Order: sequence, then C-alpha cells, then structure tokens
Amino acid sequence: MECAEQRRCRELAEASTFYRAVYSEIEEVGWEHLVRFGGDLTSLSFRILDGKGKMHIIEIQLDKTHPKCPPSISADVPYMFDLKWSTHSRLKDVVQQFKKHLEKLQAFWSTLDDIDRSLWVVDPKQASPAVSYRQINMGNDCFIMLSVNAFDPRSLPECRFIGSGPIVNLLRNRWRRNGKRWIKDKQFLENLKCLLETQLPIPPDVQKNEQQVECGICYAQSLPIDEELRHKSGTGTDYTCDNTSCKRAFHSICLVDWLRSITTTRQSFDVLFGSCPYCSEPVAVKIDSMKK
Repeated sequence: MECAEQRRCRELAEASTFYRAVYSEIEEVGWEHLVRFGGDLTSLSFRILDGKGKMHIIEIQLDKTHPKCPPSISADVPYMFDLKWSTHSRLKDVVQQFKKHLEKLQAFWSTLDDIDRSLWVVDPKQASPAVSYRQINMGNDCFIMLSVNAFDPRSLPECRFIGSGPIVNLLRNRWRRNGKRWIKDKQFLENLKCLLETQLPIPPDVQKNEQQVECGICYAQSLPIDEELRHKSGTGTDYTCDNTSCKRAFHSICLVDWLRSITTTRQSFDVLFGSCPYCSEPVAVKIDSMKK
C-alpha cells in the first residue's frame, strides 16, 4: 500500500525531470529507509543500520542540477567521509559509501563503549555518536578527560587532568613518564591502567546497570537526571518493539520524539501510531503529559 510520503513524491515526480529522477533514486534506496524530505525533494533524510544494529541518520542536500553537482551530506558521526561522485552517481551510491564509513567507525565506537561500560564516566551523560571524549572520575576530586582518536582509536589518546592536589600531579607525571608504554595491540583499558599505574574506578551503579538495556534511539541505558523529566528522570527503557525478531527497547520519551519527526505518524487522543525505527513494524506509544 502506497504511503502518504510515497504518494506525494510520485505526484511531484510527474511534474518535472528533477523530481522524476529523485523519486526513482529513493525507490532504489528503499522507502522504508526514508525518514523525511523537503517539499521540493532537495532535502532528504535516510535511516541506516550499521553492522552492530545501531541506527544512524544521514542528511542529504541535493542541488537542483542533480546529478551534475555532488550533494551535501551530514550525519552524527565524528567525521564525514569524502564523497566519491560523478554525473552517473545516484543516491544509493551515497548510502553505500555511508555504510562503509560506519563500518570504519566501529572500532572507535567499540572503544568508547568499553569506557562507558567499565569506567566511572561523568561527562557526557548521553553522548552522541559524534562525541569522542570522556571525562572519568578517578576519585579524590581527580578527573581525567580522554579524547579518543576517531581515525586511530587504538592509539594513545589525548589526556587532560582536572583537579588539584597531589593525586592529580601524581597521575599526570605517570602519564608523561609511561606514554611510550602504550601498545596498540593491547586493550584500551589495559593500556590505560598500565600508564596510570593504578586501579581504574568502576561506575558506582555498575551492578544496577548490568540488568538494563540501552535505548535504540539515544543509546543510553537511563535517561539523564533532569527536573524537566519529572518522574521519568533517571529511568531506564520502558518500551519494547512487539516484533519478536526485533525486540528493540526504547525510552518511551525518545520514541515519542522520534515518531513526531516522521510525517507518516498518526495520533489518536494521547497515543502515537507509527513504525519501529529498526524493523518498520507498527508501534503505538502513549504520549506522556509532560511532553505535550
């Protein structure tokens, strides 16, 4: 059955050569991947799953002379790839290059996931996929700010020490003295422990979080501690896709925000009806009164 977005694009396609070409290229990528588009079809957003099953959005801005001029592209990643483009290129080529780029970034994201899982990270509370730093509480009012190299995540990270007193100076001196002991073939956390010559502090609530599941939209296990979220503040995922082959978990607040950004979403009273961001099966979620 033709959806409203597809019908609108088809109507535009009948009006000009440009619309006709873009409509055809969207079909090649797949309508199920189209998140939103501008009224003149020059602005398109597609959702793409990486090899680990995480969702990413790529924004594509087309020139009216498409495909003569390469499109502008953006995404929530640490750096963008150099788009290879010719007058014979199509939207599916952009998507394929983006998928390859996502695979290149897996080692970077895996390193940050290990840090988030194993260390006492205090900032950022909810990191976007583009963020490459982590501030870690080392105890005794000492913090370290690690910046992981997205191009070479196994290399020695930049490290800034925050705080005052003998502990900070001690760790800073150890880092400078032991920098050459960093070995790329070793695990990131093992290298970190070796350079700092100390036991790395684990999150204070690690046992509680082991039973939690990360949200398929914000990728955090718990919502941030925020007065505006009221009773949802600090809570874990509370909605799961009913599709047994998917079973993705979400914070209902995140899912509501996602569904509101999709033009095909319908609302009946205080319930939103749309599609799962991962499997496209129907989902229905109640709108929390504080988010109206």
